[in-house]
Amino acid sequence: MLLEIKNLRKDYQRGKQIFSAVNNVSFTMNKDEFVCIMGKSGSGKTTLLNMIAGLLTPTQGKIMLNNTNLFELDDQQVSAFRNQQIGYIPQGSSLLPNLTALENIRLPFYLTKRQNQQCLSYAQSLLEKAKVSYLQDAYPANMSGGEMRRIAILRSLICQPQIIIADEPTSDLDDESAADIMQLLSDIHHQGTALLIVTHDNDVASYSQKIMKMSAGRLTDK
Repeated sequence: MLLEIKNLRKDYQRGKQIFSAVNNVSFTMNKDEFVCIMGKSGSGKTTLLNMIAGLLTPTQGKIMLNNTNLFELDDQQVSAFRNQQIGYIPQGSSLLPNLTALENIRLPFYLTKRQNQQCLSYAQSLLEKAKVSYLQDAYPANMSGGEMRRIAILRSLICQPQIIIADEPTSDLDDESAADIMQLLSDIHHQGTALLIVTHDNDVASYSQKIMKMSAGRLTDK
């Protein structure tokens, strides 16, 4: 088993009232799975993803990834673990504007120490596989929304993670660009990387093997 989520909850306070953005969520994922979580805006999907990615501390619960409990690690250890094990694709534009596509892709590789510090050829091969080698020296300001999303996906792959976590990977894209993005993610899955995606789009969900629904912080099988 790759991922185990158990009794996960995240509480926030509004005035004198406490509400659960994520409410007692439990599920598991295997190494070969492509799972999609669907739900409307405000249902708790992004909060859930941020906890699984180690970016947000839960109020209670457990997140086990590759037999490691993320929240038994300190901040520095969590950051290193995330860099090595998780590829995270946030919603919207996330590229650094002063870096080229190639530099954006390579950046996560250098955030933790590695024995082999050569990632240039691998980054270039990712660009070739995604059929966007022409963007190698382009800056985000000169890319379309679909092109920027492709580069963000390739950046998530540079450290060869066990799982890719994507938050609304096709939001704000036209139908053709969205289909291209989902085909790229499907190819990544078929090459052996687990995928966990949240979306409100039925077309996006149709690419996955398993669909779950999130509503008012609770997760259920669809």
